[in-house]
Amino acid sequence: MYYDQGSFDIRCEWGMEGLQELLPVSRAVVVVDVLSFTTSVDVASANGALVYPFRSKDQSAAAFARSRNALLANATRAFEGGGYSLSPSSLLDIPAGTSLVLPSPNGSTLSLSTGDTPTYAGCLRNATALAGVLRQYETGISIIAAGERWKQQQTLRPAIEDLIGAGAVIHGLEGTRSPEAETAARVFEAFRDDLESVLSGSGSGKELIGRGFAEDLRLAAALDASRCVPVLKDGAYRAYHATGSADA
Repeated sequence: MYYDQGSFDIRCEWGMEGLQELLPVSRAVVVVDVLSFTTSVDVASANGALVYPFRSKDQSAAAFARSRNALLANATRAFEGGGYSLSPSSLLDIPAGTSLVLPSPNGSTLSLSTGDTPTYAGCLRNATALAGVLRQYETGISIIAAGERWKQQQTLRPAIEDLIGAGAVIHGLEGTRSPEAETAARVFEAFRDDLESVLSGSGSGKELIGRGFAEDLRLAAALDASRCVPVLKDGAYRAYHATGSADA
């Protein structure tokens, strides 16, 4: 009641608890996990691949991939399992029609927790294109910044890249904004001309660069480089089309 931001057209919250609070009053949900789940989903979907989000990194992921006749991406950024991983750069040349299971503790888990509510993958790359699709809902649009997890207690670590990514989507939407959504939009507007530098200086960005994945950060920071809008249908993200449908 107090926290669902239901009196506003456009809402924004963090993580699973935020999703659970907003979901009952949502007409559409956007998951934003810039480094790197939703960026990877955008890159793969733009090539015509189907991306199945999956929560776990254990053997159940392999069993699920077999059940879908899909490839299993490496849950880290190691280039194993056919070369595909959570790294967006590993997916640049994924062929159209490929089915890929992509484990992720944050973006995937949120994606699989939205029930029957239309669910989209948002990032900096597709922010304007996604906002254009979301306008059909007019109200009840909930943007969920995934955040990360602190290693010791596994509590939510707000990640600046997800706040900026959420704000980029909100920036392109019409309607009343909750204070939370307005804050995200203003943060994006403050940094939109310096995205790669800001992401590079963030904790998440420094980690990627330190592990040798600077190219992933550059891909993630490429504002509006993509016209793809991945929508979750039958358990997989796929490219949405202007007719209101998604690729079969």
